[in-house]
Amino acid sequence: MSVKNDALADNKHSLFELRTPRIKLDGDIVLPNSTRQMFDEAIGAMRFHKTIYTDWGFGEVDPAGRNMILNLYGPPGTGKTLAAEALAGTLGCQFYHVGIAELESKFVGDTAKNISAAFKAASSNGALLFFDEADTLLGARLSSVTQGIDNEINAMRSTLLIELERFEGVVVFATNFAKNYDSAFVSRIRYHIEFKLPDLDGRKQLFTKLLVNKVPLAEEREVIIDRSAMESDGLSGREIRTVLRTAFPRALVACAATNQSSPVVSWEHIQSAIADIRSSNENVGKKSSSLVIDSTRIESSRKMLGINN
Repeated sequence: MSVKNDALADNKHSLFELRTPRIKLDGDIVLPNSTRQMFDEAIGAMRFHKTIYTDWGFGEVDPAGRNMILNLYGPPGTGKTLAAEALAGTLGCQFYHVGIAELESKFVGDTAKNISAAFKAASSNGALLFFDEADTLLGARLSSVTQGIDNEINAMRSTLLIELERFEGVVVFATNFAKNYDSAFVSRIRYHIEFKLPDLDGRKQLFTKLLVNKVPLAEEREVIIDRSAMESDGLSGREIRTVLRTAFPRALVACAATNQSSPVVSWEHIQSAIADIRSSNENVGKKSSSLVIDSTRIESSRKMLGINN
């Protein structure tokens, strides 16, 4: 079905791209056992919905339980976005990846309308609805309203609450700042799934998956994988991928510079790439306090609505 030709007369569906998942939870992504168990429980709840709500009669006392709302939270680079896509692949449905750029509007009231349009698009196509950077959307509603922008933020969040109540599909939120969520949203989310930095076994699985077999190595593959996993403590899955993105061309450049007959990736190339990631984490950017983060996200909410103070 063409998103642009859908039923909305105002053509709001054209704001969002209907995507087909490329991956599934099994075999395509590396998750800690505790995280994967939570996904399995959520999937089980969806698959046994009829048994619970119809056969067992739970729908009589829980009429709002027709949807499934999940929250994926944890540090950057731990696989939340990939997991949302993989969940759609496992469920056999398409998905919408909705970010702030698709929702924001410079026109008063249009951000709330765009949120409603996203839910309508997902409902029309039976698609999973994924909201990235969700803390901007799910932040606390403002109790002391002093200007028009405050009314707009409250209207946006009220619209989201209403849509969540009546939506009958799957909604996934992802955030690096789960502490910023308003309690009204927290209570409506059925599964809060934590994403942690990979442990030693997780890092080994990541290097095993990413260090593909065709890459020529100077040492035994298992030796390099074990060393890499040990050396990369504290790095996220995204950073581990960046390590190899850096190490591979480094090996090729070294080969060309020394006139070697064929390039090979050595442990030294990977080790130096890990050191570069650690150095950039230490020296590039700044580590914000929670107070700075909160003020930044509040300001982001204001900008999202396209109205300046």
